[in-house]
Amino acid sequence: MTMQILDAVDRRLLRVLQVEGRISNAELAKRCNLSPAACFERVRRLRERRVITGYAALIDPTMAGRGLLIFVEVLLDRTTGDVFEAFAAAVRAQPEVLECHMVAGGFDYLIKARVGDMDAYRVFLGDVLVKMPGVRETRTYAVLEEVKSTTVLPL
Repeated sequence: MTMQILDAVDRRLLRVLQVEGRISNAELAKRCNLSPAACFERVRRLRERRVITGYAALIDPTMAGRGLLIFVEVLLDRTTGDVFEAFAAAVRAQPEVLECHMVAGGFDYLIKARVGDMDAYRVFLGDVLVKMPGVRETRTYAVLEEVKSTTVLPL
């Protein structure tokens, strides 16, 4: 699959939409120096090309009872296709897991998860994480301070 190139107008639209996803088409067009019809068409094409993959409300995790952010290194007992698939399926089923990435290096996966507190994490670790298929070892890092957290890509 070849990468779609974004032109300057697409990038302007995306910079605004990343920060203000609920902006009206008329206001977006005004800020990007486009007619409302041209703006609407551009955004429609960006959605069709899957450049824009969705819209979401960003929620304060503490207000949702998920104040503790943790990262977990996961080392599997075997690195075979069936173990990778089983582990990935188990991770996808866990609402606490926000992100999971297969990585190169000293471990196999890096998980980003949100839980209520350390007690909730102990339950998640003991009842869920270490019982996932293929898990041999985990290392947990509790976040003390979020220095930067953003969903905005540099365009």
